[in-house]
Amino acid sequence: MPWIAYIAHFIAAAFLTYGIPHFVNGVSGRRFRTPFAMPSSPTANVVWGWANFLVAFLLFANIGPLYIGTPGDTIFVAAGMLVTGILLARIFGGDAN
Repeated sequence: MPWIAYIAHFIAAAFLTYGIPHFVNGVSGRRFRTPFAMPSSPTANVVWGWANFLVAFLLFANIGPLYIGTPGDTIFVAAGMLVTGILLARIFGGDAN
């Protein structure tokens, strides 16, 4: 697989991870920050989370096949989720203070 596919899968995993807190807070009826406002309405968060899922899906589906279980894809997807998760924990953790 070309190297660009691994980079695209890393970025797709980042979008997928970034969409989760927005979507979960939105469907739970809680206000949560988005790039548009702090805090945004639950509906805005559902839409923002869904938009991030859509970008992740498009990257996974259209730039090289995704084979979870193969070392390259698994490592890049896991790394994308881990790096994004740590960054989001630090960013969103500041909201609680």
